[in-house]
Amino acid sequence: MEIFPVTPRFAAEVGDIDLAQPLQAETLRAVKDAFATYAVLVFPAQALTVRQHLDFARNFGPLEVTVQRALRGEKLRVREEIADIANMDAEGRLWKKESRLRLFQMGNRLWHTDSSFKAPSGYASLLYARSVAPIGGHTEFADMRAACDALPAAKRERLRGLVAEHSLMYSRRRLGFTEFTEDEKVAFAPVRRPLLRRIPESGRESIYVASHIGRIEGLPDAETEALVAELVAHATQRQFVYTHRWRVGDLVMWDNRCTMHRGTEYEDTRWPRDLQRATTSDRIDAFGEREPATVAAADY
Repeated sequence: MEIFPVTPRFAAEVGDIDLAQPLQAETLRAVKDAFATYAVLVFPAQALTVRQHLDFARNFGPLEVTVQRALRGEKLRVREEIADIANMDAEGRLWKKESRLRLFQMGNRLWHTDSSFKAPSGYASLLYARSVAPIGGHTEFADMRAACDALPAAKRERLRGLVAEHSLMYSRRRLGFTEFTEDEKVAFAPVRRPLLRRIPESGRESIYVASHIGRIEGLPDAETEALVAELVAHATQRQFVYTHRWRVGDLVMWDNRCTMHRGTEYEDTRWPRDLQRATTSDRIDAFGEREPATVAAADY
């Protein structure tokens, strides 16, 4: 296994590794060490079945199930442990412009971190490309640790102790998607997360912000909006961002605790684009406490 950093401390390509095969303990340890350092790892030229994709993901914790399972009337195209980041319906047909699922999935084009709105929250996401659009459809990643390091000391102290509410409904409302059923409102009820958190493996502090934030406790709504917008603008400056241009067979994994990401535009009613994501749950919550749902899970 070889590691080729994109920058000294953020994003790296990993070569000479076949994720279709079970990894030896020393190789898996090297992957985890690289993940702790770079937060985004790119494994090119993989040939994975869905089972192999999920087996590799399990090395990083318990698998989540897709939020699409909670959406009204939506059939799943893939297994429920896979988040379907494709522009197709359950029968594999390209979605229509007015499709409810398409409107919902437009939220992936906002800066966010996966499953900050869940309890337990998300740890590792592993996105695998089965087909890609010929133009556009890249994914941008922001290093929230480096962004935190670059904050003025006074600003960082202001953030320390502030707690935000995250919900999938908040991010979708930003795009005008407001028609949630009562069951969906229960499934996507807000959860509390701090604006700053420390990453155990590296000891580095990170901003924990996303488009899923709807309010910050103790702040008026207008001040919340302004602060979130300010932090997102700061964290997505070019020096903190890596842009991944997808190739078929790429598997990209990232640490949701210390990165944000977003998809870029492409002609989604013209070009099929089949990306499938496995996401694992964190064993330590954003406040530094062990997540009850993962106490029985093996450490990873």
